[in-house]
Amino acid sequence: MSEPDTTATEDVAVLVVDDSSFNRLVLKRRLGELGYTNIATAEDGVQGLAALERDRFDVVLLDLEMPNLDGIGVLEQLRTLRGAAPPVIVISALTEMEKIVRCIELGAEDYLPKSFDPPLLKARLGAILEKKRLREIADARLAALEAELESARAAQLALVPRDFGAAACGTLSVHAAMVPARQVGGDLYDVLRLCPERMLFAVADVSGKGAPAGLTMARSFGLIRAAAKRLAADGKAVDPGEILTLANDDLSADNDSQTFVTVALGIINGATGEGRIAVAGHDLPVILGGGAPRLMGPLRRQPALGAMDGIPYASDPFALAKGEALFVYSDGVSEAENAAGAFFGRDRLMEVLAGAGTAPAAVVDQVLRAVNSFADGAPQADDITALALRFG
Repeated sequence: MSEPDTTATEDVAVLVVDDSSFNRLVLKRRLGELGYTNIATAEDGVQGLAALERDRFDVVLLDLEMPNLDGIGVLEQLRTLRGAAPPVIVISALTEMEKIVRCIELGAEDYLPKSFDPPLLKARLGAILEKKRLREIADARLAALEAELESARAAQLALVPRDFGAAACGTLSVHAAMVPARQVGGDLYDVLRLCPERMLFAVADVSGKGAPAGLTMARSFGLIRAAAKRLAADGKAVDPGEILTLANDDLSADNDSQTFVTVALGIINGATGEGRIAVAGHDLPVILGGGAPRLMGPLRRQPALGAMDGIPYASDPFALAKGEALFVYSDGVSEAENAAGAFFGRDRLMEVLAGAGTAPAAVVDQVLRAVNSFADGAPQADDITALALRFG
């Protein structure tokens, strides 16, 4: 008889849970013949659970019929109390097939006939331990990916401005927030003081998810800012349409992924409340104050950025009266879903805005809380971005 290869088995911790001392002895001998030497035993389910709470095991061999707590009871406890329980192989007689099925439903990986045939025992253990090893590798890679995504989300949040007081001018006040989805997404907002009298504001949404959308978001943010500063340096009043024209030409160049960006970008005079806004494939902003919330408009609708170069974007005039506010958002707000698959929707958004007042921080906070309450724990599928500014 050849010597067993113990290189892969000597460190494996096995727990045998069986009320029969004879079965425990036979299993221990069979396992030893296969090179498994780190073996602990328990006489019933209660002792087995105590051993699992006390020590770490790589695999459990679990008898079905035991006093105090049987195998099904153990699996039910492991399912509710131990999310990271080791894999379980049920020890059973062939006449217990209905119970075996129930054990598999409760999370057992396999079953082992009470004959303890050595080749079968070796095959069962080898397969289970290999699955465990692969699962651990997958878990480690998933944890690393989650860490990278969290880092990317933090970098995404670091791009957008937080010092709203430094951006505001005249009698303007402004506030914005972005809640990235689980995946790295492509929303962005910006507020930038172009000169002592004028402030730029923007909300944009990149198509798609993941790293490509995140990179396009960062690129769009840089292009919009660069275009705005370049035009402002000429000393003339900057037009939002010109900014989008320049940004679009750069985004469209070599856009093999066909990623596009919807955006609402405006420039407002902080002394008069007058401004101009360019909307490219984006939801229309909402004006608050002086009655019920109302969509800004009529505004010309223009294609999203990145689809084709050479498009001459234009802007439309608008004006806020003293005490009025402007609310701009991404479709992550209106298209937020709950567990039933229903959308938050524009009508519900308008209802929330009707009672939100005009203070920018309060408006943004109330919308985000309403969306969160509506979702009620459902996974967030898209970035949620909201910006509010008030004149006077």
